[in-house]
Amino acid sequence: MKRRTLIKTLAALPAAAIAGQLWAAPARKTRLLFVFMRGGYDAASLLAPISSDYYYQVRPNIAIPKTAALAVDSDWGLHPALRDTIYPLFTAGQAAFVPFAGTEDLSRSHFETQDSIELGQALDRKRDYRSGFLNRLASTLNADRANAISFTDQLPLIMQGSLQVPNTALRNVAKPAVDARQAKMIAAMYEGTALAQPVRDGFTVREDLMKDLAGEMDAANRNAITAKGFELEARRIAKAMKERYNIGFVDVGGWDTHVGQGNATGYLANRLEELGRGLAGFAQEMGPEWKDTVVVVVSEFGRTFRENGNRGTDHGHGSVYWVLGGSVNGGKVRGEQVQVEQPTLFQNRDYPVLNEYRALLGGLLSRMYGLNAGQIEHIFGTPGRDLGLV
Repeated sequence: MKRRTLIKTLAALPAAAIAGQLWAAPARKTRLLFVFMRGGYDAASLLAPISSDYYYQVRPNIAIPKTAALAVDSDWGLHPALRDTIYPLFTAGQAAFVPFAGTEDLSRSHFETQDSIELGQALDRKRDYRSGFLNRLASTLNADRANAISFTDQLPLIMQGSLQVPNTALRNVAKPAVDARQAKMIAAMYEGTALAQPVRDGFTVREDLMKDLAGEMDAANRNAITAKGFELEARRIAKAMKERYNIGFVDVGGWDTHVGQGNATGYLANRLEELGRGLAGFAQEMGPEWKDTVVVVVSEFGRTFRENGNRGTDHGHGSVYWVLGGSVNGGKVRGEQVQVEQPTLFQNRDYPVLNEYRALLGGLLSRMYGLNAGQIEHIFGTPGRDLGLV
């Protein structure tokens, strides 16, 4: 239709027809993959506030150097571990980031905050623990536009509700380099030698240490697949979504970095690199369908802005959300922002939440699916806020 003809047609239609028909939900098969980084990842390393001198003052060991950060704009730099995966999507306008995002839940508890986000319900009202917001989204959409699945061992809270949603387990990969059976075999090799006792003691100390460090992380992960596991399974997820499903959920664990977090390299960098390869593989496998696909990546909270005494970070508040997709209005940092300095920190320790997640996601889903205000209110209990993400 020529532009002049389109304008005349619009002018001839009553307002009600325009609102009810022209802006109705798109006919194409829009796909959504929701990725939950369980453990509370360090958003200030993912999207480093490179214009903040304070950032480098309070993170002498774990800050991302300005020279290593990938240019996003004058204030932000992306972690270099994503150079070959997410950064090309960003520069192509297919990835956007929303800092200062999250929930108003102040518990800093992995479990409570994860539940809050998955429920998508107001904190000041009675909550229904049998109704997750992705289930409410799927039930709001008509049958030909909603076929949901959870790529998890058990059905997560976010997918529970009136609509029956299947779940499928992903493979368990990225196990420790030396497991208990192998440790016993190695110790047996030294039996009868002077090294027998030191070797046994060494494995005992190692096992105790691993239990201490892994205890909280394992609990926070809630049986989520590792970042390495997601990297290996992402293409299979894409194939399933291309063939049958258009709303998917997967959780990825390993983000509770209290000790030895690293900076441009190290533990966190390795996890981000694995996650980035998985997301890039997912995008590639979607092929032409990528243009109608949106991937949202969130975590229950961010980390403390200052590093701790173990060169790590503790439980924080505000985070950075990722939004990826072929039709995403990317190449920008979106949402309300504030200069990162000590006076702007929440409770003098964390990123504040300026972009509340229910409003943020409500605005996004409204644009994606053509949902009206009443439908968004049903899903999130609050109006959506359009950040121009799609």
